[in-house]
Amino acid sequence: MMPKSFGDMVKQAQKMQKQMSDLQEKLVEERHEASAGGGLVKVVVDGKQMLRGITIDPKALDDASMLEDLILTAMNEAQKTSQEKMAAAMSKVTGGISLPF
Repeated sequence: MMPKSFGDMVKQAQKMQKQMSDLQEKLVEERHEASAGGGLVKVVVDGKQMLRGITIDPKALDDASMLEDLILTAMNEAQKTSQEKMAAAMSKVTGGISLPF
């Protein structure tokens, strides 16, 4: 639906801005978990891709190089999941218009 006037367009933009702000607050509360190495390393990030938790099985402590790789793999996967969910949620608010967030 096209706005009828500039005032309508401003109101629509303000409404979208409020929805985006509310969504960003909600995203911080979301948690996304990913694991690597068959569960040897698990990480949890929030909806803004900030690390919120990490669990390392003691079996993974035997090989520092492998542990580093597992942590990176799990972090990347958790962040990717979080980014995809954020993008999908933002797309609903913006009607598919790509905006930086």
